[in-house]
Amino acid sequence: MSTLPACPQCQSTLTYEDGSLLICPECGHEWGSEAPASQVEARVWKDAHGQVLQDGDTVTLIKDLKIKGASSVIKVGTKVKNIRLIEGDHDIDCKIDGFGAMQLKSEYIKKA
Repeated sequence: MSTLPACPQCQSTLTYEDGSLLICPECGHEWGSEAPASQVEARVWKDAHGQVLQDGDTVTLIKDLKIKGASSVIKVGTKVKNIRLIEGDHDIDCKIDGFGAMQLKSEYIKKA
């Protein structure tokens, strides 16, 4: 018995794999073999201490951060309000008073 999903167009169970594609021999429909968006798990962002972060949280820096192109640093204990979680290496988008908009890594912050 095949463990491949049925065709999303005609519901045929005769689907087969061809590389990274799934193909229905009855209607000719082709689709990717990755999981549908409804089955993909949502990413969970965590701070340096393992607490789950959400959009709009207030966080505190746990390390002095040097700013590229500037001679100043953002000091430990700086409070950052109303963060926004984004995908990527720097996964927090925020605005820091006195410095402006920037992106931070979640490993350098703790939830306030």
